[in-house]
Parts: sequence; structure tokens; C-alpha cells
Amino acid sequence: MNHTTVLLTELGALLFALGMLGRLGRRFGLSPIPLYLLAGLAFGHGGLIPLSASEEFIEVGSEIGVILLLVMLGLEYSASELVGNLRAAAPAGVLDAVLNALPGAAFALMLGWDWVAALVLAGITWVSSSGVIAKVLADLGRLGNRETPVILSVLVIEDLAMAFYLPLITAVLAGAGLLGGAKALAVAVLTVLAVLVVAIRFGRQISNFMSVKDPEALLLSVLGLTLFVAGVAAGLQVSAAVGAFLVGIALSGPVAHHATEMLSPLRDLFSAIFFVFFGLATDPRDMPPVLLPALGLAVVTMATKVLTGYFAAKRIGIALPGRWRAGLGLMPRGEFSIVIAGLALAAGVEPELAPLATAYVLITVVTGPMLARLPDYQWFKNYVRRRTAPKAAPHFELPTSTGK
Repeated sequence: MNHTTVLLTELGALLFALGMLGRLGRRFGLSPIPLYLLAGLAFGHGGLIPLSASEEFIEVGSEIGVILLLVMLGLEYSASELVGNLRAAAPAGVLDAVLNALPGAAFALMLGWDWVAALVLAGITWVSSSGVIAKVLADLGRLGNRETPVILSVLVIEDLAMAFYLPLITAVLAGAGLLGGAKALAVAVLTVLAVLVVAIRFGRQISNFMSVKDPEALLLSVLGLTLFVAGVAAGLQVSAAVGAFLVGIALSGPVAHHATEMLSPLRDLFSAIFFVFFGLATDPRDMPPVLLPALGLAVVTMATKVLTGYFAAKRIGIALPGRWRAGLGLMPRGEFSIVIAGLALAAGVEPELAPLATAYVLITVVTGPMLARLPDYQWFKNYVRRRTAPKAAPHFELPTSTGK
């Protein structure tokens, strides 16, 4: 068979398999992300059936998947909402970074890795998965809960922090060192601030250039603008993902709403390809030696995420059940962790880092949604009720007279 025939056959079989895996995962209440990663491990180098003809296509598709994940995330927030959330939840964001990035960096240093690998692993353990958490909140019917804005505020701060972290880590991985990373960070800060100012002042005018009355034209315009800005951002060493996020922030109103509806199927398609590609690039034979370290890291950093959500919810006066729901809901890692690990993989940093990150994400993304259901079990509710019940005052009986 010629190359095109093999490409179509491999790609068709892979997409069909991903569809079945996604359906299977949802049937059991699981995120499809770990299943996509496992599929990539099965079809990658060292897997059961290595793909050859479609690997280059999947690599390009994975780049588009990251871009679509980020632009869709940006479409969820207006520039003013982003700034408002940043001000209100800044203390929780700082606590989140300290509790969850430092364990990753310390763990890398304990393994004998250098400071670059420590910086990468800090980012991997820091950022929760917005996609997985949003899905879990919807599935559990908690979108209207009082603690949900706390969870979303932490996620927004993490996503915005990635606009600064990704250019920094990209420059460092490229060998630019701390000075080059500082320059890239300065460019990213100026770019993000400029886009936010433009989005706040001229977001309505930018959106008015695109008409919601012509769905085809709107889809092509938004997708084309996103890919163009992502490419320019990558050329400026700001990161294509950050460029896409800023495009989503700049669009608002009906345009953002309709663009979200039309881009959602494309995002689902290419983000699945992205997770598969990361699995393809990881040799499953490298994973058994890192499973135990990944499990230990997952236990520690899932506990620190629970503390983050608990104290963030407590800070604004949410009751004990809501604090636990906020903490347990923040545990899964996903998209950004894989993006960061993918950058390190491409740069050739620590051969054990990619399999460790894959195992780590698999553990958190499978167990996280399961543990998020704990507050719904009756035994957990009884435990919380006992903790919150007021203690009875000690009862003293006065001695009675005997009449003598």
C-alpha cells in the first residue's frame, strides 16, 4: 500500500478506537484523558502496534490541539473578569503555587536532576487540569455550589500564570539560561498586559469585525486568527499556547459564545490527538521504574491541592463540607502538565521525566475524579456533621439537701 493509504487506515482506526475509549471512560465516570494516554503508549515506539505513516500528521495535530485547548479556555473569560478574579483570588493563587510547585522542584532535586528539570517538574505538579475539573463539576452537579467560584478562581490564576511560565521554561529549555528566560518572561509580561489592555478597551470592536450570522465565516475567522497569532507568538518565543489564550481573552460577547460552540468539536478531536501524541513519544518500557516515584509524588501533591482548596474556601467563609469539596476537586492534573512535559521531552531534558510525568498524570487524573465524590458519601457526611456539631456544655448537678 502507498503512504496515503496507510495514513488513512492508521488514522481512521486510531480515531475510531479513541471514540470507543472515550465512550467507555464516560460510562464508568472517568475522564478519557488517561485512556488517550494509554492508547498513545500502546501505539507508540515500544508499544504493541507502532504507528509509522501517521506519526507526523499526529504531531502536527497535537500542536493544534494545544492551541485549541488554550483558545477555548480564553473564550471562557472576558479580560475584565480575568483581572477581577486575579485581584480577588491572589492570596489563594500564591498559596497554590507555594504548596504545589515546591514539592515538584524538591522531588526533582532529590532524584539528582538539575535545576532545569526541577523547574519543569515544579510546573507539572503545580497546575490542575481545567478541562477535567470542569467536567467533574458538571457531572457531580456542583456548578452552582458556593465553593465552585473558589475552584474556578484558582484555575484562572493558574492559567494566567502559565502565560508567564511557559515562555520562561521554553527559553530555559532552549539553552538561553536564566538571563534568556528573564528576557522571555519580560516579553511575555508586556505582551499579556498589552493584550489585556486592548481587550478591555477594544474587545467589543474586535468582536464586531466578526459576524455571528455567518457560522462558516466566523469559524474560519476565529480559527485562522488563533493559528496566526499562535504562530507569531511562537516566533517571538512567547509560546503558541499563550498566544492562543490571549486571542480567546480578546474575543467577547456573542462572538465568544458562538465560537465556543463551533470550536468545541474541533477541540475535542485535536486535544485527543495531543494526548495520544504524548503517549506515542513515551516508551512504555521506561515507565515501570518510575511508577513508584510517580505514585509518591502524586500522593504528596494531591494532598497539597486539597490543602489549597480547603484554605481558599475557608478564607471566604465557606462551611466545612464546601471546603472539602473545593480541595478534593482540585486534584487532577492534565493538559498543562503534559504540555510542560512535552516541551522538556522535545528539549531532551532527563529521559525519565516524560515517563514520570505520564505516570503522574495518569494517577491523578484517574484517582482525582473518584476522590472528588467522597463528600457525597453518607459516611463522609456523617464525619463532617460530627466535626461541625456544637459540643454540649458540661452538666453539673448541685448537691441536694437531705433535710437533716
